[in-house]
Amino acid sequence: MTAAPDVLAPAKLGPVTLRNRIIKSATFEGKTPDALVTDELIEFHRRPAAGGVGMSTVAYCAVAPEGRTEYGQLWMRPDALPGLRRLTDAIHAEGAAASAQLGHAGPVANQKSTGLPALAPSSSFNPLSMRMIRTATTADITRIAAAHGSAARLAVDAGFDAVEIHFGHNYFASSFLSPKLNRRKDSYGGSLENRARVVLDTARSVRDAVGDKIAILAKLNMDDGVPGGFWVDEAIQVAQWLEASGSVDALELTMGSSLLNPMYLFKGDAPIREFAAAMPQPVRLGVQLVGKSMLHTYPYKPLFMLEEARQIRAAVKLPLVLLGGVTDKAGMDTAMAEGFEFVAMARALLREPDLINRIAAESDTHSLCIHCNKCMPTIFSGARCVLVERV
Repeated sequence: MTAAPDVLAPAKLGPVTLRNRIIKSATFEGKTPDALVTDELIEFHRRPAAGGVGMSTVAYCAVAPEGRTEYGQLWMRPDALPGLRRLTDAIHAEGAAASAQLGHAGPVANQKSTGLPALAPSSSFNPLSMRMIRTATTADITRIAAAHGSAARLAVDAGFDAVEIHFGHNYFASSFLSPKLNRRKDSYGGSLENRARVVLDTARSVRDAVGDKIAILAKLNMDDGVPGGFWVDEAIQVAQWLEASGSVDALELTMGSSLLNPMYLFKGDAPIREFAAAMPQPVRLGVQLVGKSMLHTYPYKPLFMLEEARQIRAAVKLPLVLLGGVTDKAGMDTAMAEGFEFVAMARALLREPDLINRIAAESDTHSLCIHCNKCMPTIFSGARCVLVERV
C-alpha cells in the first residue's frame, strides 16, 4: 500500500512545483475599487504567502467587463498587467506560487453596478440586481470561451504560475450545467453533453492558449445546493470528460450557488446583520427583510465536502484539490490518505494568514476560525476578518 504524501512537502501541479500541497483558495478580496491591482490587494496575498502556503489564488479575475460581479472587480486587460506583475512578484518573493482565478459571472453579475447586461443560459430575474438577466447568444458563448484563453495568456505575461477556471457557484459556465437555470432548446441545453459544452470549450480555449506554460486548474461544482440543480452524479461525468480532454491539470471541488443558495458553500453561521450593515440602501433594507430566506444556515463540520468529493475521487485519476473545512494538520492528513493531492483553505487563512507556518512548526496547531462567516461581508468594505488576526 502506497503511503499518503506529506502535505508539507513539495509537489508537482502540472508544470509547476509548489513548496507544499496547501493552496490559498480564491476568496473575494474587495480591494480593487478601480478594477485594478492595489497595494492592499498585494498585501492581502503577500500575507498568506509569507505565512507558508504553497500557492495563493487571486480572485476574481473576470475575463470580460460584463463578467464582473460588480463594477470594482478586477478584469483581465492590458491596463491591469503592470499591477498584476507587482502582485505576482510579491507572492513569489515570499516563496509561494501565484494563481489567477479566471471566470465570467454570468447570471451572478450585478448589472446595476457594472452597467452591462448579465448573461445566462436562459432569461430569468436576478434578485441581487432586481433586473432581468439576458439569454446568452451563441456569439456570446463563443466570445466568452475565447476570452478565457486571452485572459490566460495575459496571466502568463503577468507572471502567474497557474490559472483556475471558475466552473462553480452558478457563474456563467456553471449556470449552463444547471438543469434549473438552463432551459435552452439548442445545442447548449437539454442533455448533460449539451449543457457541459461551455465548460469543455472554455477549458480547451485556455489549454490551447497557454499550453504547458502554466498549471491549469478548474473549480467544479459537485452540487448546486438547489432543488433541480446540478448534482454529483452529473459532476462525476463532467469531471471524467475534463480528464479525457487533457485540458486541465487538476480539479478543485466545490459546491453551492452564489445566485440561489450562497451559504451552502460555506456552512456555519449566516451573518445577516453584518451583510445588511455592509450594504447601501435600499439593498440593506432588502437584506434585513428577506435575508433569512436567501442566507440559510448549515451546520459546520470539518472536511464538509469530503463525502461528495470521494465520489469524484473514485471516478477520475486527475489530481484533485479538497476544499471545505480544512483547518488543521489532521484534516490535511485525512485528505492525503483519502487520495487527494492538494488541499485548499480560505476562512482559516483569512483569520490567520500565518497558520501554515505555525502548523509546520507545531503539528497539533488548531485554527482560531470559528466559522462565523463575518469575514464574508467585509468584501464590501475592504476590511479583513472582523476578529483579531495574528500578524
